[in-house]
Amino acid sequence: MAAAFRPVAVIPVYNHGEAVGAVAANVRASGLHCILVDDGSSADCAAVLEALAHAPDVTLVRLALNQGKGGAMMAGLRAAAAAGYSHALQIDADGQHDAADIPKFLALAAAEPDAVICGVPVYDDSVPLGRLVGRYATHIWVWINSLSLEIRDSMCGFRVYPLAPVVRLFDEARLGRRMDFDPEVLVRLHWRGLRIVSVPTRVTYPQDGLSHFRLGLDNWLITKMHTRLAFGMLVRAPLLLWRKVATR
Repeated sequence: MAAAFRPVAVIPVYNHGEAVGAVAANVRASGLHCILVDDGSSADCAAVLEALAHAPDVTLVRLALNQGKGGAMMAGLRAAAAAGYSHALQIDADGQHDAADIPKFLALAAAEPDAVICGVPVYDDSVPLGRLVGRYATHIWVWINSLSLEIRDSMCGFRVYPLAPVVRLFDEARLGRRMDFDPEVLVRLHWRGLRIVSVPTRVTYPQDGLSHFRLGLDNWLITKMHTRLAFGMLVRAPLLLWRKVATR
């Protein structure tokens, strides 16, 4: 018998005290329990999260020191699995993702419970040009390292994971803990045979939003991640190519 579909939302938070309340409210309105991961936020943001955690459908996971987005997501996903959830919806705390699409993401995850449901951003004019160009450079490397075009967008932090294979990956491989997490986890799950189902979704960059992307450090970490994955792809290339032939 197939395991019950029991989804939860995991929201990594680092000093997004002004935006996270509305994001959590929208997620809860979709019927999901929220796991908020306080990634070493300031006292003001920590107080906002503490107040949100008084609601019965909100759980707060606190990290004493900032771990980065990847570290926060790994902590939240482990907490979700330990609580008995089958799937976790990842959504950013800054309000850039369209929470109205949550039912669409969950319906796809329920229909394909072994797949990762991954957002493909549909941008408006608010997206910074430099960020857009940088994203496409990462996409090209991801397509090379996966030997596939299945991962249409590797940077979007709006997605649904099946928890069992994701937590197993955390136990068996060392993943990037900052902005390199989002693309790396998709490539490694693809290597393990999980399908990546893409969903167009509107993404807006708030004009007064707070970005934690650090141009120098995060680009360096992403470059190192792509290099590691390239060597991993070379080792796995025969299997990946055989899989493409066998599924035609």
